[in-house]
Amino acid sequence: MMNADQYRESLRDGRRLFVNGERVEDATTHPLFRAAVDSAAGDYDRYFDPAPGAHGPYYEIPETPDELRAQEEVQNTWSFATGSTVHSLLMLMTAGSRMRADLPVYADRILAYYKGAKRRDIRCVQTITDAKGNRALPPGKQDDPDLYLRIVDRRDDGIVITGAKLHISSAAMAHDLIVMPTKRMKAGEEDWAVACAVPVNAPGVTVINTSFAPRPDQDERYYPYSRHNVMTEGFVVFDEVFVPNERVFLAGEVEHSATFAHALGLWERLGSVRHYVELGDTLVGLAQLISEANGTERIPHIRDKIGEMIIYASLIRGCYEAALSSAGRTPEGWISPDELFTNSAKYYAASEFAKMVRNLHDVAGGSVLTSPTLADLENPETGKYLEKYMRTMPGVDAKYRMRLFHAIRDFTADQFGGWQLVTTLQGGGGLYAQQIVARKHYDMDRAKELALYTAGIGELDDVDVPT
Repeated sequence: MMNADQYRESLRDGRRLFVNGERVEDATTHPLFRAAVDSAAGDYDRYFDPAPGAHGPYYEIPETPDELRAQEEVQNTWSFATGSTVHSLLMLMTAGSRMRADLPVYADRILAYYKGAKRRDIRCVQTITDAKGNRALPPGKQDDPDLYLRIVDRRDDGIVITGAKLHISSAAMAHDLIVMPTKRMKAGEEDWAVACAVPVNAPGVTVINTSFAPRPDQDERYYPYSRHNVMTEGFVVFDEVFVPNERVFLAGEVEHSATFAHALGLWERLGSVRHYVELGDTLVGLAQLISEANGTERIPHIRDKIGEMIIYASLIRGCYEAALSSAGRTPEGWISPDELFTNSAKYYAASEFAKMVRNLHDVAGGSVLTSPTLADLENPETGKYLEKYMRTMPGVDAKYRMRLFHAIRDFTADQFGGWQLVTTLQGGGGLYAQQIVARKHYDMDRAKELALYTAGIGELDDVDVPT
């Protein structure tokens, strides 16, 4: 296992990182990357064990529903890079299980890769979304065939790939990029049906980053949440990158081109739902606190909005619990969350999130955006006015109320808030992706039988009707 210092040193490997038009020579010290690196490094020190063969809990494959629950729950304390590693490897193992009957060589390579990643104690991120070009055209009819990542050369010892993958969270903090097709490929699209593992520092890999991290000249107190929860988003370019055979998990077999995306969707969406359980409760808590600070908590429409937010948080939690308690089992004995409840919860949480944020903003009021900073409160020339006019009642002084407004703004209405609004909708695939999987796993036959019985067409004995 690596400790935190060894992890930081492992990132100084010659990787090509850029942000704001400039080359990043050392992600561990750059002001827009440092907090994210420190967060990932904290997981290394937390679990470090020098004993030979030791490994962190993020490399465990759950074999019981309780183990699955424990692994998911502890992820709330991990960095994104660590959590992404869990879902990347579980995705690979799930895909390998589904491919084993048809493509045992790839399944064996995936298992070997998992064991190697565990031994090296590395961090992985998924790279799935292609540039896509003209969305109305398939990969082979684009005016540039590289707009979907593809195989450009096949050699005896491996393949060469070219293309780009977008929206890759924490790519700059990881060691390996897990590449997979963005969608199901058809006959004639074999070159685009490729899955593999690529080191971030491999020749030909470039990561162009963005981040909502507070800039060095900004007062960090104005960003109470996002300063500690920094994310980088990578636009990852693969320019004729060689991948050796042992790291290739699919190379033209279109019949399994969607296997990886479906496996990733399952684990990525479960992780999202687990996060949304906490997110929903946080929104409720912020709304209740600011309503109490404003003296509006008893106003009927405020109570109604917070009540709606409570229902939102509770339904997400209910589906999350159902996804865990109804988990299935792979042929290898691994536990896999229920796909219907996982996708239904992700769809509901994402589709209603913007409305819950709207409720919070309506409850809080315009000071979410216009509240002055704590530095203004500390200035003797302006602080006396803020102390006078930002308080509301005994026990609610200006500082407390301003800090609540700053938290709501930072969490829902600023750089991080905008990032969260989009990623809640798009993370793990857009709404339609969850709807497709939910339809696939929904018991439509039973629903139709109940409908026929209701219409007087079917017999009672034909269907299991609750009494």
